Amino acid sequence: MGISLSRSTTEKEKEKRFLNFFKKRGINIKQRPQSIEFLCWGCLRDCSRIAMAALQYLESLRNAHPELAEWYNSLADLYQKKLWHQLTLKLEQFVALAVFQAGDALIQLYHNFITDFETKINLLKLAHFAVIVSRQYSEKEAAVGYLEGVIEKLQATREQRIEEPILYIKMQMAIFKLEQGDQKECKKLLEDGKSTLDSMTDIDPSVYASYYWVSSQYHKTRQEFAEFYKSALLYLAYTSVESLSDSFKLDLAFDLSLSALLGDNIYNFGELLAHPIIKSLLGTKVEWLYYILQAFNAGDLVRYQELCRVHNAALRAQPALVQNEQRLLEKINILCLMEIIFSRPSEDRTIPLSVIAERTKLSIENVEHLLMKSLSVHLIEGIIDQVEGTVHVSWVQPRVLGIQQIKSLRDRLDGWTGKVHTALLSIEAETPDLIGS
Repeated sequence: MGISLSRSTTEKEKEKRFLNFFKKRGINIKQRPQSIEFLCWGCLRDCSRIAMAALQYLESLRNAHPELAEWYNSLADLYQKKLWHQLTLKLEQFVALAVFQAGDALIQLYHNFITDFETKINLLKLAHFAVIVSRQYSEKEAAVGYLEGVIEKLQATREQRIEEPILYIKMQMAIFKLEQGDQKECKKLLEDGKSTLDSMTDIDPSVYASYYWVSSQYHKTRQEFAEFYKSALLYLAYTSVESLSDSFKLDLAFDLSLSALLGDNIYNFGELLAHPIIKSLLGTKVEWLYYILQAFNAGDLVRYQELCRVHNAALRAQPALVQNEQRLLEKINILCLMEIIFSRPSEDRTIPLSVIAERTKLSIENVEHLLMKSLSVHLIEGIIDQVEGTVHVSWVQPRVLGIQQIKSLRDRLDGWTGKVHTALLSIEAETPDLIGS
């Protein structure tokens, strides 16, 4: 790190090169120095002192945690060799160690070590580190202030792609605002974030994930179940499930399950049941929720009622489920109707209302209301014939199929193949007579 100043270079050129050197590094020198060489070497001596302080800090940590000596030696070695990429990768592993998850250890690491080279590493990685560090501040305002300072440093670099790291940091600021009860500011940051995302290309998945996570938490706070469900699934689309802790996966799986059951116009549970995160419910005290999802997906009213009876105490402990008991019953009846339609061949989609009434345990009048509800939310298309007491279904909304539904489809396909084979044999048998005539 230095500037080569040849004897033939004019004083003016020296000054220009010197100022540009520090300008690129976010250091704005407004006053013309009397001696460029003197100031340059003075700055270099300051840089040397900072580097020495960083190494001394690592040494103090090594003495405090001798069991992590190899880690500190590796960090010091990479730092001295200025292998910034390798140092970044090592730091990612280092900050995940359990010893740094409590207290202000990461805050101290940032201010005493990372600050010396923060703008030399990948700026999005810097944003990742900054967000992790911010979570150790006990006061939300202090955390927000720290993140605002990091954003200022990012802007001072004048790099072309600083929108990504800045957006990533702002999403953490939005979470802090939400935790403080400031939904208005959180919403504003989300809206600004959406505009930024729409204007960018080739965006890192972690930036998308941060946006959709904040969006999901915003809607969760407002008990907007359908919006939470959509945002949370999009968050998972940009996140590796393996990178999440077991407790985090369980909490998210539980929230997703409740929102799927309670969300308006959510009638397709196949996508959620196919996602690996939902298996986090199995083997826990809330395992019953997984089986309720299966019952809804299959439109199995009898199974749902049995689960409600067996797990009544657990269900009663969830106020949202208790308050929406009738809506849940209506939803599973609609899914039962869709299962009836799906299980019938396409040429047999004129269904007696009495058949639906028997499966859903509803009166004929309530079956008609159920059909009208299904038509209004565009789950099906068809015509109700009150005179004949039937409904003709011409279209049913596509669904993500479960294993049993796929098996049913396979059986129907086997039946169709058998009919085609029979027709082929019949044609072959009649061909000689047709030719002879």
